[in-house]
Amino acid sequence: MDSVSIDWLTSWLVGLGVEETYTMYLRMLILLSIIFILSYVTNLIVKKVLIRSIRLAIKKTKTLWDDALVEHKVFISLSHIAPAIVIYLSVPYAFQDFAGAIPYIMRLVNVYISVVLIIVIIKILDTLKHYSENTKIFKDNPLDSYFQLTKIAIYTIGGIVVLSFLLNKSPLYIFSALGAMTVVLLLVFKDTILGFVASIQLSANDMIRLGDWVSMPQYGADGDVLEMNLTTIKIQNWDKTVTTIPTYAFISESFKNWRGMSDSGGRRIKRSLNIKISSIKFCSQEMLERFKKFQLINEYIQEKNYTIEAYNKENKIDKTHLINGRHLTNIGIFRVYVEAYVKNNPDINLDMTCMVRQLLPTEKGLPLEIYTFSNRQEWVVYESIMSDMFDHLLAAVPEFELEVFQNPTGTDFRKLNTELSH
Repeated sequence: MDSVSIDWLTSWLVGLGVEETYTMYLRMLILLSIIFILSYVTNLIVKKVLIRSIRLAIKKTKTLWDDALVEHKVFISLSHIAPAIVIYLSVPYAFQDFAGAIPYIMRLVNVYISVVLIIVIIKILDTLKHYSENTKIFKDNPLDSYFQLTKIAIYTIGGIVVLSFLLNKSPLYIFSALGAMTVVLLLVFKDTILGFVASIQLSANDMIRLGDWVSMPQYGADGDVLEMNLTTIKIQNWDKTVTTIPTYAFISESFKNWRGMSDSGGRRIKRSLNIKISSIKFCSQEMLERFKKFQLINEYIQEKNYTIEAYNKENKIDKTHLINGRHLTNIGIFRVYVEAYVKNNPDINLDMTCMVRQLLPTEKGLPLEIYTFSNRQEWVVYESIMSDMFDHLLAAVPEFELEVFQNPTGTDFRKLNTELSH
């Protein structure tokens, strides 16, 4: 499209009988239509031919980084510059009769190209981040913080460039103006700036969302996230009170987010039964016969008893003293029973860790800890599942001739005094 073509178009319109007063308007409309068609065709050619050819070429390569570029649609974003270039080159001809409008249109085109380039650079950074996460070198040394800082710098520089186009000022002018205002902005908008930076970090790292269960004891907060904004985050506690916390506090201080528990499909149960150590003993034959009647451990006792008997016989163990050789204990059988009971509970998620273990004996007895996960996360249901489980186990302890440790009360001392007096 040159001056010769435009003169020919003008002559053609005049030849059709169009008055000279309206010729420039009609000519501008025709040229704008042509520019629109050229932009559309250019965009179509770039996407359907060039981008498709690039994709086919990338599929044939053995490297992974170029596949990541395609996956993050870097080339598709870059293709949007093509129609902008067509418009940039054609606008001076289409608006030659309205020269005053050309600088403003060119500014808008420059702004559009700048925004597209910013988007492309950000997508390239996302590609590099994705590639680094799948690379052994950076697997244990994530680069998230560096990528976030780079993105902030790109957005800042890009914003200044866009603003310079809109104001028709040099980017250095914008930088100098911002430099003079920095001190005032920091003093007046300190909380807003801190909240803004914190909200970017919280969003980028997916640290907190609306509806998440969050615990922050230093602020007395323990409940669901009710509202998030630039300066504050509101948490509705379980007692229905609302705690308001500065957004930047979630970056500067520690907090616990229970979302991982909610998404895992289970909620941890970690509680101990303190067994009185003086009640722990070897099992007599009479005890074993009685324990065999407990369905959950019947097979275990028979198999274990057979193995122990074979071992003692093979090694000619003197069984007049139970300390010799191998023998079953009531605490050991009870531990197996507890494990079997937990694993047969339909409310337990067996796809997650499930075990019963002994902890270090203390002055309060031998802790027998149950470590497992319920398959329901709702607080009320979870507490009900755990309570039902320990209701049964506490009632089952005496069946194994064991006792749960309990500090003596005033009633115990009175009973003791009564017995001693008699």
